[in-house]
Parts: sequence; structure tokens; C-alpha cells
Amino acid sequence: MTPVSVVQGTGPIVFGLPHTGTYVPEEIADKLNENGRKLADTDWHIDKLYNGVLAEATTVTANFHRYVIDANRDPQGGSLYPGQNTTTLVPLTDFDGVDIWETPPTDAEIEDRRRKFHASYHAALRDELTRVKAIHGIAILYDCHSIRSKIPYLFEGTLPDFNIGTNLGSTCDRAIETATYGLCRAEESYTTVLNGRFKGGWTTRHYGKPDTGIHAIQMELAQSTYLTSESQPWTYDDIKATRLRRPLSRLLGKLAHIALNGDLT
Repeated sequence: MTPVSVVQGTGPIVFGLPHTGTYVPEEIADKLNENGRKLADTDWHIDKLYNGVLAEATTVTANFHRYVIDANRDPQGGSLYPGQNTTTLVPLTDFDGVDIWETPPTDAEIEDRRRKFHASYHAALRDELTRVKAIHGIAILYDCHSIRSKIPYLFEGTLPDFNIGTNLGSTCDRAIETATYGLCRAEESYTTVLNGRFKGGWTTRHYGKPDTGIHAIQMELAQSTYLTSESQPWTYDDIKATRLRRPLSRLLGKLAHIALNGDLT
């Protein structure tokens, strides 16, 4: 299987999907323990959820699982949230803090995975952002994520439905942040937070440079909004998902409009 899949669109928005993949090479899968082989921390079905929500969007998808290597982590190993529980470039535990490896990877193995997988994903993402910006003079990276709504190891209580991350407003123009937060807050059936527990991962922070014409925003959805249950077998709920796709479509249409019409601050 190729590490990355790209579907080129004609519009100003690029979807990044770093965590929906479930591919684990056999030689790596053999080193996972029983818990790790569950692949529990996948952004389950997020590719299906966003498919067709914005027809002209470009999509860059990591086909490999985050246990192989996490495409949304600093390739140099820096922590996104110093002082808080989080997972590393190659996770050693799941989101509950439980070991996932029978034989943990060596530094040499991590570097090999970085070159084969992490670097491949970001080369594709960088190329598409460059292409889109060349067409429109602007590109918006919309980083697609989802996570269980209750994970005591990572955060207290229940996560809001829409978790918007702009690294405290630094990764995109204020108009993009304001539109995203405002439209999400207007959805009475869902809860929303801006720069709460999730402020944007390495991808959002790395590419989001508004002064260069590339803007980035992360959307971390609570999986309760579109899965039947946030536990195995992580079944896609068509009714929930159809309802959720409506506000996502409105939001992404608004962001595309802002980009194409130069409605920036």
C-alpha cells in the first residue's frame, strides 16, 4: 500500500487526514501487543465523513496508522503540549496510557519510519498547499481529526463536539477563525470550544503562516457525533453523520468563500 493518497481538487481548501489510516506493515504489526493491535486510537471513518462535503476540496490522506508513526507530531520529537499527557512521534501507549508494544521501536526504526511514512505524507501535503496557493493566491489547510469524547488520561470531563484549534489565533487569519467558531457555536445541537484542550497539532502549527498566504485550522470532532459507539467496532452511524455533515458543509463553504473573495482581516 502506498503511504499517502492524494485527490486533487480545484478549490482553495486542502483537507489533511493524518490519522484515518489503518495500514500497519507486517514487520511492525508483529511487534505490537494485543492492545496495540486493536488500533483503538484511529480517527475512525473521518475520511468517509468528509467525503463529498466540499466537492472542490483537495484531500491528502495518510494510509498508515498513527502507531506506525504519527503524521501530526513534530518529526524531531518535540511535545505539542509540554507538561500534559500526550502521545509521541511513535506512540508507546494508547490514549489511555496503556502500553501498545510487545517490542518497542528502536531509534533507528523510528528514523526509518519517519523517512518512509511521515516525510512522504508531508511532502504530499506541502506540494498540494503549494499547488492550491499558486492557483488562488491562498490556501487553507483544514486538518480533519476525531477522538473519543471521554479520555481521562488526556483530559478531564467530556470533550465538546467541535474542538477548533488555531494555536491561539496564530495559524490563520482572524476572519477564518471567527467564521469557524461563529458557525459552530450557532449549531444548537452541538457544543464548541476554540483553542481548548486541542489547539492544533504539529501540522496546523507548521503550515499555518498567514503572512505567506497559507492558513491552517484543526477540527477535532468528538466521535460521539458520528459513531454509534466510541468503542469497538467503532461503527459509522449514518443518521448521526448525515446530520453532522450539514454544518460541516456550511462551514467549509464559508471558508472557501472567504478565501476566494479575499474576505480577510
